[in-house]
Amino acid sequence: MVLPLSSKLICAFSAGAAVAWALKCATSKENPLKAATSFVKWNHNWDRRDVSSLIKPNKKKEVSDEEMEKKKAELKPTATRHIFLVRHGDYYLNREKEEERKLTPLGLEQADLVGQRLKDLNLNFSRIIRSSFTRAKETSKEIEKYFPDVTVETNDMLIEGLPIETEPPNYFDPIKIHEDGPRIEGAFRKYFHRADASQKTDSYEIIVSHGTVIRYCLLRALQAPPEFWMRFKLFHCSISRISIDPDGYVQVHGAGDIGFMPVDSMSYK
Repeated sequence: MVLPLSSKLICAFSAGAAVAWALKCATSKENPLKAATSFVKWNHNWDRRDVSSLIKPNKKKEVSDEEMEKKKAELKPTATRHIFLVRHGDYYLNREKEEERKLTPLGLEQADLVGQRLKDLNLNFSRIIRSSFTRAKETSKEIEKYFPDVTVETNDMLIEGLPIETEPPNYFDPIKIHEDGPRIEGAFRKYFHRADASQKTDSYEIIVSHGTVIRYCLLRALQAPPEFWMRFKLFHCSISRISIDPDGYVQVHGAGDIGFMPVDSMSYK
């Protein structure tokens, strides 16, 4: 079929207009395609535990390539760390004092359900780390019933707070962010990193904390903008799972998993 000249001109004009629009998008400051195509390259030394950064340079003696490779082999991890992040259960939000913000009957039920779920995974958990807030400790205690032999640690760094201003801005108290931000970032740096070379087998740990802290840590671990922490919610006693392999690569195997809980037991406010 041969198109008439008028149709050819229309097709050519349409194609030209499409190309012109694409070029405009590529050069415009408000590029609608940029958000979908731009990305930041992975920082392999994000936890400051990349093997190359652990070897101190010898200023007095030149180290051969063979010696360098031997040192790298000695320092290179072989195990993967698995971290299970659990948000606390439903609690009495309107109580004035923190110690009075205990779990509600629903929250205790949720905590028991998440404990059952973690037990059913049949993994060799090595420790449970919990926030020092009452609701987190009570949630942890319900989980601990299923793991009586597992070491339990309490850390003030994991309490709830405001880590960073959101994007788009929510206009939180800048003083509160100034106080809470370094603490929450410190908690991330303490607990999220690849294994040491001395660790020979994969490890499994549970961290019982709070919605904002968990969301911030998930984004930081993925090297995604932590300012996005308010763009998703986590249900009470939901499970988020992260793995960090020997090369420092991070995978989120689940964020806010709540599928093990009956619908009537779910809550998030």
